[in-house]
Amino acid sequence: MPFLIESIVTTVDAAGTLNVAPMGVGWEDSDELILQPWRNTTTYRNLAATGEAVVNLTDDVRIFAAAAISNPVFPTRPAAIVAGLVLEAACSWREVRVEEAGGTPERARFRARVVHHGFAREFLGFNRARNAVLEAAILSTRTSLLPPAEIRAGFQRLQIVVDKTAGAAEREAMDLLAAHVRGALGDGV
Repeated sequence: MPFLIESIVTTVDAAGTLNVAPMGVGWEDSDELILQPWRNTTTYRNLAATGEAVVNLTDDVRIFAAAAISNPVFPTRPAAIVAGLVLEAACSWREVRVEEAGGTPERARFRARVVHHGFAREFLGFNRARNAVLEAAILSTRTSLLPPAEIRAGFQRLQIVVDKTAGAAEREAMDLLAAHVRGALGDGV
């Protein structure tokens, strides 16, 4: 069973249009990754059409926050091997090609081979606030799936951690997510 690493997956469609999505990517080993997008997502459509992606590892939680609630535009550069884009904010990345596709009617499962990897800078890791923002980003994608009271309680718990341990980037990311959830729930978080 692969362990999941929270990543930013970039894919492009046939026209080269970029999609940026946060995803827990399964790491079987250093040469093989498992991507499991929902079938109703742009990530799924792009992977099914092109069979290629870039898995970006970054410690900038603002990217996770923005990508969880929209398709943001961030600076990129061309990938070396696949027809894709690497985030400039990536500490490191893996360019992958799909070798096997399957899954369930709701969620796809792509087994992908790493065809190239790159390194830009050291990954500094996640402090408690960065972890809280990652959890808030995941929670913000569940506003139509979970009861509003559960969403509010989760955000309140995570906000305490951010208030105690965050720097400016983490506060900015949490504010973005809280505004999104307020809009989705129609009231306060």
